[in-house]
Amino acid sequence: MRRNDREITDNSVIEAFISKEQIIRIAFCDNGDIYIVPVNYGYINENGNYSFYFHGAKAGRKYELSKTSPKVGFEIDGNYELLEADVACDFSAKFQSVIGTGTLNLVEDKNEKIKGLNTLMKQTTARPDWSYGDAMLNGVAVFRLDVEKMSCKAK
Repeated sequence: MRRNDREITDNSVIEAFISKEQIIRIAFCDNGDIYIVPVNYGYINENGNYSFYFHGAKAGRKYELSKTSPKVGFEIDGNYELLEADVACDFSAKFQSVIGTGTLNLVEDKNEKIKGLNTLMKQTTARPDWSYGDAMLNGVAVFRLDVEKMSCKAK
């Protein structure tokens, strides 16, 4: 990180930020092209090891790339506030962001699918327990992003 004075290393601050945001952007490399997709997420932090869960269709670019190019980048941002000035180039902003890399896994195990979907629903609705029929579980792709590197910064 170029601006070490903006780096956040306090895990409780990082977790508080991740826990209140709603959108994570996943960046794939697709034969030399970059493909970025925003998705709702839920996360689990087990002893400082983060995993993000999200869902989607069992078809399409995101699904296929998760199988062929599972190494991804990710980004979450928030707490944005414009800092106005009298001169255009003096404008600035307050913000916070998390960026990192990891490996995507398609979740096939029924119990982990339920865990992933409940994690996502908890992030979105604050309610952690939901019921899922077999048809829905069989029809949805659940993705788990295991974080390998992550950093947080704020201004």
